[in-house]
Amino acid sequence: MPTDRMAVLQGTLDLMVLRTLQAMGPMHAYAIARRLQQVSGDAMRLNQGTLYPALVRMEQRGYIQGEWRRSEANHEARFYSLTRGGRRQLAAETGRWHQLAGVMARLLGEEA
Repeated sequence: MPTDRMAVLQGTLDLMVLRTLQAMGPMHAYAIARRLQQVSGDAMRLNQGTLYPALVRMEQRGYIQGEWRRSEANHEARFYSLTRGGRRQLAAETGRWHQLAGVMARLLGEEA
């Protein structure tokens, strides 16, 4: 069971990061984490041990592309942007989440 749980968490994080980059454009890891915290109403706080491995994994899979640039605070930071493959992955994952949400709504007795 822990393996299934981890896969869902990873997929969820990937989807959130991809959607954030689609909406906001290129961002560095700290800005991504802050945006997700903001959008979640402080319900979600990502630490480096969670976010950085996800960014590396998504970059290796070709979903995002990193580039070293200066941040707003004039520090060197790796800015990530969505690739064509990332846009395809975002569309596929969004469809799967909508489908899952519909199934869960039906199971819980709500209308989808």
